[in-house]
Amino acid sequence: MKITVAETSLQQQDAFQVRTLVFVEEQRVPADLEIDELENDSIHFVGYEENTPGAAARMRFVDGYAKFERICILKDFRGKHYGNELVWAMEEEAKKRGMKKAKLHAQTRAIPFYERLGYTVVSDEFMDAGIPHKTMTKQL
Repeated sequence: MKITVAETSLQQQDAFQVRTLVFVEEQRVPADLEIDELENDSIHFVGYEENTPGAAARMRFVDGYAKFERICILKDFRGKHYGNELVWAMEEEAKKRGMKKAKLHAQTRAIPFYERLGYTVVSDEFMDAGIPHKTMTKQL
């Protein structure tokens, strides 16, 4: 999979499409919570397999952290380690921009995935869009 920073409106729309399919259609997150007022302040990532978008995420800079958000892989693309590639690409972009630490809100079922990538739980469980999450961080 080729992970890229979305630099064109088409790439950004591809990222939104992947996010909508995963979060709104599959996980039933309300559409107005998924695409929000922070989109213009975010760096968007999209992953392509043979020109088909299959992964997406966004990154913002918050309180000294590169905050990784909306990390998702389409169902048909799962099990191929594309999630690893997406997070690594985000970490590399964050480092290029001078960031030394990353933070994300992981769905509790995804915590083992992020732990394998070096992230540590730093919060109690909380609900976001009706889904249990915990905050995780990592030194870059």
